Formats: sequence, C-alpha cells, structure tokens
Amino acid sequence: MTNGYITATILVDQSTNEAFEAINRPRDWWGKNIEGSTDILNGEWTYRYGDIHYSRHRTTELVPGRKVVWHVLDSEITILEDQEEWKDTEIVFDISRKGDKTEIRFTHVGLVPGAECYDLCNEAWTSLINNHLRELIETGKARSYTAE
Repeated sequence: MTNGYITATILVDQSTNEAFEAINRPRDWWGKNIEGSTDILNGEWTYRYGDIHYSRHRTTELVPGRKVVWHVLDSEITILEDQEEWKDTEIVFDISRKGDKTEIRFTHVGLVPGAECYDLCNEAWTSLINNHLRELIETGKARSYTAE
C-alpha cells in the first residue's frame, strides 16, 4: 500500500501504449454502464452499477503510455452510510517499463483504511485490475461479465 490507499500492481508483456489504450476502455474491464468520453482530457463521464453505485468522473491526466487519472466529482454508493465517500478521490494508473515488462500501478487516492468502503472497494478494485484489466491488456478482448 502507498499511504494506505487502495493499490494494485500488475506486470504484463504488452507495451506501455497497449496498457494505456486498455485502461482508457473502462467499458471493457470495469462495466458497460458508462456514459461519456473516458479518453478525452477534461472529459466528464459517469459509471453506474444498478442502483448501488453511481459516480461522475473527470479525466484530469492523459499521458500516453505513462499515466491516466480520473477525478471523482460526485458519487452515490447506496450501500454505504456515507454515500459520497468516493467524492473528491482520484483513480490513478501509473504505467512504466520494468525490464522487459510493463507495470501498471493502480491507486485509488483518498480511500484509506477506516473508510467505510475500504475493504469492499479494495477487493473489487483488486479483482478488476488483476483479472479484468489484465485480461484486456493481454488479449485485447473484453472480459464477458455481467456488470450492469
């Protein structure tokens, strides 16, 4: 963990640019219910998972082959007492070469131990990064799953 934030790191054989392109396709690894452009600097978009999770994001950094940052402008996670817990957090993807591999270091800045959704969100992000995003980078194909 970095500063106690939720983190996950994966290594893949593909290039940094291939990783960057995959990250910018969250409909293919996070969930289909995304509206708006995720791959435009300062673009705003929303993510929904049924009536449980809504969040509105702004893409604040897009450095090809290096970094992607999404700032959470608003959130409503209905299973939490503090339904806006994600508001003003940042979802960060740092991409770099490590020897002959590409490292993707994910951090959800602002979600720390003690946050109501920390354990649940840590489990969800870890699965998304280690399984869904990794598969998309490695195969170029979206994982078939039933996220709303």
